[in-house]
Amino acid sequence: MSKTLYRDPVNGKIGGVCAGVADYFGVEIWLVRILTVTAFLIGMGFFVLVAYLAAMLILEKMPPEEVQQTQHMRDHQVKQKPWQQGKTANDLLVDIDSEMKEMEQDVAKMEAYVTSSEFDLNRKFKQL
Repeated sequence: MSKTLYRDPVNGKIGGVCAGVADYFGVEIWLVRILTVTAFLIGMGFFVLVAYLAAMLILEKMPPEEVQQTQHMRDHQVKQKPWQQGKTANDLLVDIDSEMKEMEQDVAKMEAYVTSSEFDLNRKFKQL
């Protein structure tokens, strides 16, 4: 699966360029922001400013479904310990419980469809 570089204005501060780059390379947003500001301050200010503005104009906004998937992955991959997320252990368990209930409902819907006569009918039409 190839990734596409997008701007991520939902998780971004100014134009979403740093957030998009962070998602593309799989690093935390704060690290990309610190690297950008550091490069700006150590004498590459004009280059960083031009590159940021060009990226803001050239890159497309991240589609909403990808924003949701990225946020979901970021919640589960990067900060796995409750104190890193700023949540208590109880809050984390509540979140996990609600996610498990949603998954259980999805599996129940799939199971109901696969065992239905509609599924058999659709399968027979596809075989024709």
